[in-house]
Amino acid sequence: MMLFRPLRWALLLLLCAAPAAQAHIASNGFLSLDVRGGQIQGSLELAIRDGEIAVGLDRDRDGKVTWGELHAAQASLERYVRAHLTLGDSSGACALQIGAVEVNDRVDGSYLWLPLAASCGHAIKALIIDYRLLHQEDPSHRGLLTLTANGQSQTAVLGEGMQARSFALEHPSVWSAFTEYLRAGIWHIWSGIDHLLFLLSLLLPAVLVRRQNHWEAVPLATPAFVNIVKVVTAFTLAHSITLSLAAFDVIRLPGRLTESVIAASIVVAALNNVFPRVTEGRWRIAFAFGLLHGFGFASVLAEMGLPQGARLVSLVAFNLGVETGQLAVVLAIMPLAYLLRATAFYRRAVMPWGSTAIAALAMFWLVQRVSA
Repeated sequence: MMLFRPLRWALLLLLCAAPAAQAHIASNGFLSLDVRGGQIQGSLELAIRDGEIAVGLDRDRDGKVTWGELHAAQASLERYVRAHLTLGDSSGACALQIGAVEVNDRVDGSYLWLPLAASCGHAIKALIIDYRLLHQEDPSHRGLLTLTANGQSQTAVLGEGMQARSFALEHPSVWSAFTEYLRAGIWHIWSGIDHLLFLLSLLLPAVLVRRQNHWEAVPLATPAFVNIVKVVTAFTLAHSITLSLAAFDVIRLPGRLTESVIAASIVVAALNNVFPRVTEGRWRIAFAFGLLHGFGFASVLAEMGLPQGARLVSLVAFNLGVETGQLAVVLAIMPLAYLLRATAFYRRAVMPWGSTAIAALAMFWLVQRVSA
């Protein structure tokens, strides 16, 4: 009976975790703009789930959005975008035109694709973008901007603070690119919780030691600190390698394969806490699967692009952002884990039940991604 108790818990937690699994999917929009003189051409992409939240695409409430429903919602989408997106400069807003909606498939689902055009009547030197899409419906929503002008590309994460942003088009600074990619890296690691759950699964046992088929608290802080450093360093080194290789187009993997393996890596790491097979060399797991996680980071970087003239700076900034966000989470969780390591709550509840919940949620993602 004791053998099947974890399995019963796994099934129960899977049922509980399934609705919450959608929280994994970060709400991101993609705004691409090309400025030439006083003319702006580009596109806006919003996840269909976000379009449903914003204007209610699924009119018959059958859980599916058809082409007919998309075309019927064209006018509503145009009104919504015009009310929440403004392009212009210091002299005022430019007249925005929105084309017919299309659909673009990405790794995390289907997106509405809206062609944009704006006429400003004069050459723009500094583009002002006021991006307020989904600011009421989902405050966590962010817009990933790719802006091209005068043969140079810039990127930014829009939506933070809901304030209009100004972008110099003639001489964009390298420092600006660095800060934008740093923020993008931090935002990605905090919004993509699959990477964090993988790392957390490997770090939960860092304050424990396996003896006689039981988890026991480490007697001193030094062994726990060494375990944490080994896992974090191995993960960081591994994903930095593949992120760099993918960013410079040396090697790429299909998005669905990458995302599916990332989900599988969480399952493996979490179940290793419940049915331990690797207890002292978890850094090896961190390194091996960290290589695949690097391709996951690269997919976001590919969406943003690396600006010409600042490719290396932007790549380093993005990776530093990922590490900064990752380190912030480790520093927030691991001191508490160390303080609780000797309690029955940590050894008998957090470790087995928490790890089982993580494994169940990751299994849900795995099935979702494989069958997408």
